[in-house]
Amino acid sequence: MALDLFAGIPVSDYPTALDWYERLLGSPPTFVVSDTEAVWELAEHRSVFIEHRPGRAGQALHTVFVDDFDSRVAEIAGRGLEPTQRETYPNGVRKAVYRDPDGNEIGFGGAPL
Repeated sequence: MALDLFAGIPVSDYPTALDWYERLLGSPPTFVVSDTEAVWELAEHRSVFIEHRPGRAGQALHTVFVDDFDSRVAEIAGRGLEPTQRETYPNGVRKAVYRDPDGNEIGFGGAPL
């Protein structure tokens, strides 16, 4: 069974969000759909996109699990963004939560040390 993911993030100010997500994800979008929608492919067939939808902005909750958790958080910090929250679950899994200007929550999770 193939697995594809196309997760949307509604934003109220597209230019501001575009800049913020470029810093969070470390690159310009993989492709720009229109002047109100941009897509980043995080892995093959697994993408996130932002779209100008002011009435729905601020409601997204996404977590991306990565192998290189500490490196990822450090790289994002190097681009000027810090997590608004850090968590460690009882099983040792760690999570760094970032909130975009609309309040959308994008987390990065990683395996225990």
